[in-house]
Amino acid sequence: MYGIKFSALFIIIHTVVSLKDPYATLGVPRSASITDIKQAYKRLAREWHPDKNKEPEAESKFIEINKAYELLSDPERKRLFDRSGVTEDTPNFRHYPDYSQFRRFEGDPFEHIFSQDGFNFQYKFSQGSFYHKHTITAKAFENHVVPNSNFQPYLILFYGELCFACINAEPIWRKLIQELEPLGVGFAAIHAQQEPSLTHKLGVSSLPYLIGVIDGRAIHYKDHQLSFIKVVDFCRRIIPSRTVTALSDYSVEDFLQGWYDNRVRVLIFSKAEAIRLRYMLVAFRFRNNAAVGYVRLGNSDTEVVSKRYNIQPKMESLLIFNEDSSKPMATLSMTELSTQTMIDVIEANKFLLLPRLSSQNLFDQLCPTEAKRSRKYLCVILITKNMKEHDPYRALMRDFIQHIDLPNDRVRFMFLFEEKQKEFVKALSSGMGAPEDPILHVVLIWRKEHDRVKYQWLEHKWDSEDSVNATKDELNAAVKHLMQSAETLPYDAQVSVLADEHALGLFSRVLNRMILMGDVLWDNITRQEILPALSVLASVGFIILVGYIMSYLVQLEEQSIQEKYQREGKQVPGVPTKSKPEYHLHIHELRGETYNGLVRLLKPGCRTLVLLVDSESKMKLLPIYYKTVYPYRKNKTLMFAFLMVEKNLEWYHHLLLQTLGEQRELNINPKNCIGTVLSLNGHRKYFCVYHAKHAEQNSRKKDSKPRKIDGAGCEFIGFEDSNTDSENSDVEAAKMNKNDADIYGSIVFEEHLLDGLPNWLDRLFEGSTRRYYIQYWPDNMK
Repeated sequence: MYGIKFSALFIIIHTVVSLKDPYATLGVPRSASITDIKQAYKRLAREWHPDKNKEPEAESKFIEINKAYELLSDPERKRLFDRSGVTEDTPNFRHYPDYSQFRRFEGDPFEHIFSQDGFNFQYKFSQGSFYHKHTITAKAFENHVVPNSNFQPYLILFYGELCFACINAEPIWRKLIQELEPLGVGFAAIHAQQEPSLTHKLGVSSLPYLIGVIDGRAIHYKDHQLSFIKVVDFCRRIIPSRTVTALSDYSVEDFLQGWYDNRVRVLIFSKAEAIRLRYMLVAFRFRNNAAVGYVRLGNSDTEVVSKRYNIQPKMESLLIFNEDSSKPMATLSMTELSTQTMIDVIEANKFLLLPRLSSQNLFDQLCPTEAKRSRKYLCVILITKNMKEHDPYRALMRDFIQHIDLPNDRVRFMFLFEEKQKEFVKALSSGMGAPEDPILHVVLIWRKEHDRVKYQWLEHKWDSEDSVNATKDELNAAVKHLMQSAETLPYDAQVSVLADEHALGLFSRVLNRMILMGDVLWDNITRQEILPALSVLASVGFIILVGYIMSYLVQLEEQSIQEKYQREGKQVPGVPTKSKPEYHLHIHELRGETYNGLVRLLKPGCRTLVLLVDSESKMKLLPIYYKTVYPYRKNKTLMFAFLMVEKNLEWYHHLLLQTLGEQRELNINPKNCIGTVLSLNGHRKYFCVYHAKHAEQNSRKKDSKPRKIDGAGCEFIGFEDSNTDSENSDVEAAKMNKNDADIYGSIVFEEHLLDGLPNWLDRLFEGSTRRYYIQYWPDNMK
């Protein structure tokens, strides 16, 4: 009977207080993150709070909103609802084991030895322990610590029962909280046995175990010794290095002029050699709104900036600048700057005089939503483009803000880039009362809800001196009228979420994700785990290296065997016989080492074709020479070479002297020898000559006999007669002697010196070229 009544009562209670769909209650999709859920809850709670909303259903609606948020903010209950639809809003009869009252050795016959007189050892942390006061659950870690770590770093200590090291670490933990918590460091403790899933997820391998949480990322404390100094140093290291910028007289002006990133500039002056941790924590807290620079007092390279702003050398000072770097908009000087004082001053001056709407978060701060119409928190937005031509108009708006007499806590001025926030501008400019082109127009906004606004466009444009003056008067009158009366803005619009202009691109996000994965692996892999992994990698690398060396040695051995068989004229084993032999063309340099093999010791019937070049023409003529003689590569009676004429000019001189019928003085011009080709018959001691400017006549006579060079034909070989005069030269009469005709009459460029070589080679093998016999081959070859 009582069971039936209890069941009925349970059903009635469940029916009365059961929740609706919590996602629909908060107006968020099922894929919403905890941040989106929290923002929706805050917005609806402000709107439906019974103290602010006098509608009859406000109280019930407010309770429903709170219940929905409690469910969705609990990961376990949210997972249960997503899986089975159970809201678990009925009385919760589940109980979690209380490990603080759990006696591990209860019933042990030796327990009395450790629990009498002075031998009463505490193996557990009771509710009065220092750890217990700061202990949080996994839910609190996910919902509170991780989101707040975007503004302040957290130190999380994992402890457990039966942990003597945890007992020894308690004084250090107490000291850290006393010293660092006032500076802005967050602290929490987690019982490892009560939160096993979170302990395993974060890679906690021993107790006590310390991690730092910053930007939602867990960083492990790797030092084997837990000491106060090392933990403070660890806290400094997990803060990004560029959070505070060290400045001097040479860099401070560039720093102050960097406000185009939409952040105010903060200068901190102090005598401390290293940047103090409190400065880093404050800078990290306001990194989205303020750029913090540190100026060390007492240095020679900071004297100018210290005098410029009248900084007292014995005081710590904080200066906040907006767009005007000549004077700060807020100044704070104290013997020692406290963290809370710095936070209060920066919080009150964290926006520029005319900030840019660059993200939805900034828009929520500058222009929050309001349920009460009487307050009328107005937002004045100037629509511009991201170009230098619009800088003067933004400067005019800043000047207007400085001279207008309006309550700063109720009227906020801002501007945006139309090309960056097209959807937002389109929603405001497509309704009633909007101008055709919104560029350089001013719009007044009152945010009614998160995505609903009331607006009014000003009639005049902010683009010329006359219209700007008219717009100033119109804006001043409209703002004062709205502030003093109960009227509202005339038009409604539904706006979209502003694009985050500071969001990272795809490549940057992938790169950051890879760096984060590397940091996580480095933090979670212990020394015992990494040594075997490195050993395996080293073994694999060694095997690959040995295999590569063995393969290389085998290739060398095969190559040497093939060369040996080729020298002996044998067939290489395992290599199939080629149907056609391959012929290669080798062009050797004719010099002292190759002289005997190419000339003096040639076998009967063999000849060597030699091209005369110098160092400048070698790279140009050799490819042409190679291409010309390539068809003759199969002729086993021919060898091919080139001669550096500047090095072996004396040898060439002796060679030509033997062809003269009489002894005479020769002046050889090396430039005239370039492109000459000699066909040397070493056995029969004669040579044939090809020269581009003195082609031989194709005379094939049966009684042709060996001839010697006469004086009239010697210049084509490369030398000139020193006795030749130019008396018969008459330039004005268009007459020149032979030498002048050669010099000025026709010029052959280097790339055309071998154009006639193919025809000459045909005559050479026909035997119709002129042969010049000598008595011996000169010996002075270098």
